[in-house]
Order: sequence, then structure tokens, then C-alpha cells
Amino acid sequence: MAERFGFYQNEIYLQGYGGTAPAFTTDATRLEDSAAKVMAPEPFWYVAGAAGSGATNRANREAFDRWKIVPRMLTDATERDLSTTVLGTPMPAPVLLAPVGVQSIVHPDAERATARAASALGLPMILSTASSTSIEDVAAASGERPRWFQLYWPNDPEVCGSILRRAKESGYTALVVTLDTWTLAWRPCDLDSGYLPFLKGEGMAVALTDPVFRSRLDKAPEDDLPSAVLRWIGMITGTDRAWDALPFLREHWDGPIVLKGIQHVDDARRAVDAGMDGVVVSNHGGRQVDGAVASLDVLPEIVAAVGDRIEVLFDSGIRTGADVLKALALGARAVLLGRPYVYGLAHGGEDGVRHVLRSLLADFDLTMGLSGHRRVAELSGSVLRKA
Repeated sequence: MAERFGFYQNEIYLQGYGGTAPAFTTDATRLEDSAAKVMAPEPFWYVAGAAGSGATNRANREAFDRWKIVPRMLTDATERDLSTTVLGTPMPAPVLLAPVGVQSIVHPDAERATARAASALGLPMILSTASSTSIEDVAAASGERPRWFQLYWPNDPEVCGSILRRAKESGYTALVVTLDTWTLAWRPCDLDSGYLPFLKGEGMAVALTDPVFRSRLDKAPEDDLPSAVLRWIGMITGTDRAWDALPFLREHWDGPIVLKGIQHVDDARRAVDAGMDGVVVSNHGGRQVDGAVASLDVLPEIVAAVGDRIEVLFDSGIRTGADVLKALALGARAVLLGRPYVYGLAHGGEDGVRHVLRSLLADFDLTMGLSGHRRVAELSGSVLRKA
């Protein structure tokens, strides 16, 4: 029988009856305000901040309000099965943990805590190249559960090949290549405090544990961290590639490859032509281009153009179970959850991440049933009405 994620609601009520309520909110739309009270200002704004005026970040959330769910009755939705398979990865619900780097600025257990929480629920975690924890250590924390790897593409081919080889040998099955962050956007929240954690060596564990990268240094990072930091930053920023660079990835990765950061339908078509296996419709949570289109607004046209040939995933703005349902109804195969689980990490490490994930899954499960749906395959545009 499929897991009944909605039972988390019963568990919470029973805990409350016994005098133990959740340690922090079950409402993901309030997590940001809550996290601001437990995080230092600089790390908080590094996570919560956005490019420029924050218009894209706001647009992502506003886009969800333009779609309304039309519930159906008497559909025998008592038992629900949310499970799916995406690019060969089975998962109990169509939710993945988006790649978020530098998690050590949020909690000392960093990506290990996130990996353990995701593993406990069977949800795939996408490990960021900007991880504060090595590829191998996060794999160990994930156990036998599925995991994907996200690439910030180094301009040294041998270093890139080494990182990809380590990920493959560590059991990461799909590669997510982020295209929209080849240089940092203008981010006032970080600029106003002069805060860039990479300059202190945070979020560099993948590089600092890579033998090929280390061979490029005059001194070991343990002896000269500033030089290693500057070498790595120069290696992964400042270079915008062209479509003809993609064959390199196929030569070094024999599993599925997904391009993240797709917003234009023509780019989605080019991804198909380049032999990619999937795209993530994403604007990096509003962190890269101020005034950009909301990801949800372009999702339907991208699905219509390429959804029958590659997997289309969605990222940017997911907060609630209703958000998940809407993105799936508009054609996404699965969604990526970002900031909310990071706020959970700040509140309570592994337990905090697990609470946020269980809350989202319970909300999605209950919303599915109460709107009259038993399986994610039943979701389509007919489920929604444009406000």
C-alpha cells in the first residue's frame, strides 16, 4: 500500500493532545519569517535574498495565485498513491530536494542532515557542487536511497571530469546542470553586508576534496586556503558556455542529464535537440535575473512543446501542497523544493528538514484527496481554472 503522508496531521494532533506541538510552524509560507528569528542576518539573507528588487522572487509566488483548484466530489479518493518515477528514479511522491549549497552557514550538520532527512522519506536529494560537505560523505549519509548531483560547470575540463566521476562512483544517478548561474547576479542583500561565504571557504568541500583540483594548487588548501578559494571561484564563475559545449557532459556522464534554468520554450527545444533527458523550468528562485518571468507562467508552453520527448521538472516558488498540485496539473513531472527545507535545517537540523518535508507531503496528500484525485497521473489542466 502507498504511504499515507496525510497521517502526519493525525500524529501532530495526538502530540498536541499530549502536550507536545511541533517545534516550529507547519505553514511553509511562514517559515521565512520564522527562520529570520533563529538565523544570523548574513546567512539568512543569503538564503532568503534575491536578485535586484526581488521582483522575480515575488512573481514566482504570485503566479500560483493566478491558478485555482476546482475540487471534484465522490471520486473514491480515500486511498491515494503519490508515487512516481522520474528519469529512472522511483520516488514516493513527485518531490525532490533542490540543490542548495553552503548549508554549513545554516546548521553545522549541513548537507549530512539534509541527506539523512531526505533518505528517511525516500525523497531524492540533489547535491549542489557548492556543498559544504564532500560528495562521498553526503552519499554515505543518504545510504541506499536515490540521489542526484548538480553541477556548477568548472572551466577546467579535467577538474569537471573528476567531479563527475566521483559523483557517479558515489551512486548519484542523474546529473542536473545549472545554466543560469555562471556568474552571480546583483544581490543587494549580500552586497549591503559584503557577505559571500565562499570567500571564507564555505561551500567548497567538493573542490577541496577533489584530487585533480588540488593538483592545480601550489599549496594544499590546508596551508593556503585563500589561494584555493580564489582559484576555485575563478574556475566556476565568469564563463557562459554555448550549446555546442553539451557533448562534453555526455562524454563524462552515462546517466540522465537535466538542464536547470530553462525559461524559454526555444531553449527547451534546443535541449531536446542536444539529446538531453530533461529540463528544470526554473529562474533560480528569483536569485539571478530581476524582473524575469515567473517559472509557473512559462511551464505550460514548455510542457506543450517538449513534454512528450523529455521530462519537464519545475522549480521556483513551491511552498504548499496546493503549489505542488498546480505545477503537476500544468504538466511538470515533479517539483523541486528549495528554501523551505533550508529554513527547516536552520530550525532543527535533520529533524527540522524532516518536519518541513513531512508537512509538505501531508499537505499535498490531503489536497490531492480533498480535490478528488487518487494518483498524480490524474492531474491535468482540467483540474485548474485561471483566476
